Amino acid sequence: MPPVFALPFPAIDPVIVEFGPFALRWYALAYIVGILLAWRYMRALAANDQLWGTATRPSRADIDDFVLWGTIGIILGGRLGYVLFYNPGYYLANPGEALAVWSGGMSFHGGFAGTVIAMVLFAWKRGIPLWTLFDLAGCAAPIGLFFGRIANFINSELWGRPTDVPWAFVFPTGGPEPRHPSQLYEAALEGVILFLVLRVLSHRFKLLQRPGFLAGAFAFGYGVGRSIAELYRVPDAHIGYLSGFLTMGILLSLPMILAGLAAMIWSARRSKGAAAA
Repeated sequence: MPPVFALPFPAIDPVIVEFGPFALRWYALAYIVGILLAWRYMRALAANDQLWGTATRPSRADIDDFVLWGTIGIILGGRLGYVLFYNPGYYLANPGEALAVWSGGMSFHGGFAGTVIAMVLFAWKRGIPLWTLFDLAGCAAPIGLFFGRIANFINSELWGRPTDVPWAFVFPTGGPEPRHPSQLYEAALEGVILFLVLRVLSHRFKLLQRPGFLAGAFAFGYGVGRSIAELYRVPDAHIGYLSGFLTMGILLSLPMILAGLAAMIWSARRSKGAAAA
């Protein structure tokens, strides 16, 4: 029996509403709301004259047109990332299910890669400074991450390790043991805290005027936050721990941490060089 201090899991149906064969799920709604709010936030940043100085920036029309490109990158990249990183053997044997996003299974790291590719292509097509587009997307990405992790919690998936902390939950799919609500940890770290840090950097320190810094800060911050949360989260059952405490989530986050740190250093040095000239 679970201890008396374990919190009861909220009885929320993963399906919001059904119309015949059509079902709207919280997970799908999280993607929709996250993308729409991220789009509006990118628009607001691009339109705020006080943040840019003389730096070149995309127009609000550019941001509007990018939404479709970014959405395709998120969905295709997220699904293919899950197929390749987390369960390649199964999908090699069942290739017809590789693009069945409605059956579940998305990878943030794959979605990140897909979005980067979409941004590279869009910036090249429109003649927009690529690092500036990276910065805007990085500032807005925590919004979608927050809603996605809340949906993971509602779906009772990606739960944490057994624990006796007073805020533990007994998840319907996680057995009788109280567990860390690791989805909520990630919503806080990758969503709320990372958004606020980037907000301070963009508005207080005006770092949109230094192309690449905010994109690097996002990649670094996400990698660190995800790695911390992975210490409390149960890895995928078919993968387990790669070595000691190392999980696939941590392994895929390490390149983001290094790339983010490199981007911030490069941006800072580039800005100092431009100021000196």
